[in-house]
Amino acid sequence: MSADATTFPLWQSAGRVSNETQTTAPASDHALAQLAAGGDKSAFEELYERHQRRVYSLCLRMTGNVAEAEDLAQEAFIQLYRKIGSFRGESAFTTWLHRLTVNQVLMHFRKKGVRMEQTTDDGDVPVQVVKGTENPNQMPVIDRIALERAIDKLPPGYRAVFVLHDVEGHEHEEIARLLGCSVGTSKSQLHKARMKLRTLLKRKRLR
Repeated sequence: MSADATTFPLWQSAGRVSNETQTTAPASDHALAQLAAGGDKSAFEELYERHQRRVYSLCLRMTGNVAEAEDLAQEAFIQLYRKIGSFRGESAFTTWLHRLTVNQVLMHFRKKGVRMEQTTDDGDVPVQVVKGTENPNQMPVIDRIALERAIDKLPPGYRAVFVLHDVEGHEHEEIARLLGCSVGTSKSQLHKARMKLRTLLKRKRLR
């Protein structure tokens, strides 16, 4: 089942946004969130249409598994439906939804027993970036596809830190808070993820 085909029982009876709404300037995410919090199902559906691909892509990058990503994306929107009233607009809606989605994936990891390799707090290791991956979003398409396939082969703990740091741009302090580990562990996991990627990409080039 593709992400686009996902249905959500909580709001699948919601009507489409009216033609009148479609012909006017699109409402901001903040405005839609306020309407959705007040029970406007069409507003929530519009938020879903706007952000479903981004949420699914994040889940897929973090899990490397299509089926898990589809389930987690659905669960993220179910949680959004339940918690939309707590959005106060203190940050961008996309930032708030991003954090909600990441937390959903991390809870999934904890349930599966995915563990971070422990290091000492001062276990700062020299981190060497895999050449060409400093900004994955600006890589040539062929190289980016190779990198994404290599990321899929990383152990879950390595992949989570690599995606959060090198793809999503989080600092180690924030990653440590999100994952419930030390900053040293986050740095160590990123270092090992990059070294593993270096090996995987080198093998790919030699074929």
